[in-house]
Amino acid sequence: MNLIDPGNASLNTAKSLLLDPWGLSESDMARSLGEIFTHKVDYADLYFQYTRSEGWSLEEGIVKTGSFSISQGVGVRAVAGEKTAFAYSDALSPEALLSSSRAVRSIARQGAGRIHVRADDGRPSLSLYAPVDPLATMTAPEKVGLLERIEQMARAKDPHIIQVMASMGMEYDVIMVAGSDGRLAADVRPLVRMSLTVIAERNGRRESGHSGGGGRSGLEYFSDEVLRGYVDHAVHEAMVNLDARPAPAGEMTVVLGAGWPGILLHEAVGHGLEGDFNRKGSSVFTGRIGQRVASKGVTVIDDGTIEGRRGSLNIDDEGNPSQRNVLIEDGILRGYMQDTLNARLMKTAATGNGRRESFAHLPMPRMTNTFMLGGSTPPEEIIASVKKGIYAANFGGGQVDITSGKFVFSASEAYMIENGKVTYPVKGATLIGSGLEAMNRVSMIGNDMKLDSGVGTCGKDGQSVPVGVGMPTIRMEGLTVGGTA
Repeated sequence: MNLIDPGNASLNTAKSLLLDPWGLSESDMARSLGEIFTHKVDYADLYFQYTRSEGWSLEEGIVKTGSFSISQGVGVRAVAGEKTAFAYSDALSPEALLSSSRAVRSIARQGAGRIHVRADDGRPSLSLYAPVDPLATMTAPEKVGLLERIEQMARAKDPHIIQVMASMGMEYDVIMVAGSDGRLAADVRPLVRMSLTVIAERNGRRESGHSGGGGRSGLEYFSDEVLRGYVDHAVHEAMVNLDARPAPAGEMTVVLGAGWPGILLHEAVGHGLEGDFNRKGSSVFTGRIGQRVASKGVTVIDDGTIEGRRGSLNIDDEGNPSQRNVLIEDGILRGYMQDTLNARLMKTAATGNGRRESFAHLPMPRMTNTFMLGGSTPPEEIIASVKKGIYAANFGGGQVDITSGKFVFSASEAYMIENGKVTYPVKGATLIGSGLEAMNRVSMIGNDMKLDSGVGTCGKDGQSVPVGVGMPTIRMEGLTVGGTA
C-alpha cells in the first residue's frame, strides 16, 4: 500500500494547474522572490490561485439562473517593517511574475537576498477534507434535480407555504504559497453550500423562514436527510413568525440558543480578538491578555482544524498550518488570532489565521471556526431559571463596532419566556449591547454546544471568506432588547 502525503498531493495538483500550463517552475518563483530581495525587505511571498465556481438558483418551481466562472492569478507581496507592497496579475507566466515582483520591490532600501524554494519543511500535513472538485460530483440534470427535490419537500411540509426559493453554490479552489523563508505549500479546497427560503401565508399575513448549510466536500453532502433538516428548520421558522407578537423593549434576561446564534460571539467578540486591531490599539481587548474579559466558565476557541467544516483550512493563505487557538479560557483572555505580519510586529507566533479573499487581496488576521465551549447545565434548566425574558433561537443580520465592541443583532426566531416557560413567539427583537459587557453577563452555560450548519461568510475590509460559528445555550443578564411593542 502506497501512502501519499496529502500536502504533496495538493502540491502536485497546484503545480499541474498553476505552473505547468504556463511554463512556470520553482526556479521562476525563486527568481521572482530574489528580484524582490534586491531591495531589503523582511519577508515576501507569492500566492497562486485557481478557482472554478458554479451556482444554480430556483424560484417559482423553475431553475431560473445558473452561473459558471473561472479565475486564476498570482498575488505578490513584500513586507518591510510595517509597510507592505502588493501587486497582482491574472496572467500566469514567467514575465508576468517578474513584472509583479519588480513592482513591489521598491518599498525598502537597497539590500541583497538569495531565495531557495522548498516543498518539505518537516511539518505534518493536515487532511481535513478530500481534494475533490465539487462541480464534477454531479451532472447538470442532477444539480437541477437537487434543487427541485428540496422545493418539493418544502411545499409538501405545510400547505401554508406559497413560495420556495433555493440556491446552490459550489467551488473548487486550488492555492499555492511560495515564501521567502523557503516554504512552498498548497491546498485543494472544495466548498458547497445550499440556501433555502420559504414564504408562508395565513389570513393575509406573510412571513419567511430561512435555512441552509454545507461544507468542504462534494455535492453528495446534500443527502435527503440533510435536505429534510433544512426544510424542517425553514418551514418551522416561517410558521412560528406567522404567530409572532410584537417584541417588548427594555433591559431583560436573554437566553441565546445553541449553534448559529454564535454569530453574535463571532461579531461582538471574535473580530475584536484579531491581531491587527490589537496591534493598532483599536480593539476593546487591546492589552488585556491575562485579564478577565468574560464570566467564569466562558471559553472561546477559534479552530481551523475541524474536519470538513466550512471555516476549516489545511493551511491558511500564507502557507501556515491551521491551528486550534484558545482565545478566552474560563473568562481570561489568552491570545489573539495572528497572521504573519502582525505576529512578527507583535513579537509572537502566527496562529494559522492569515486569510484573503483571493490572489487579488492582501492577507489579514481572520477567524476560521469560532465558538464557545459548552458547560454543564441542561438547556431546559436554563429556560426554567428565567422569570421573564427573551429566548433568541436564531439570528438574522447584525453589526459591530470593533473599537467600542458595541453590537446590534436582529433575532429571526425569538420567544418570550415567562415563569420559566417558553410562551409565545415574538417578532422584531433586536439585541443591543457591548461584546465585552455581554461576555461578563453570561450567568449560565448549557451542555448542548453545537456548530452552525455551514452557512457563514465573514466580511472585513471589503473581503469575504467562509467561516463557521457555534455556541451552547447561554443565559445573559441585563441585555438591552429593542422591540416593536
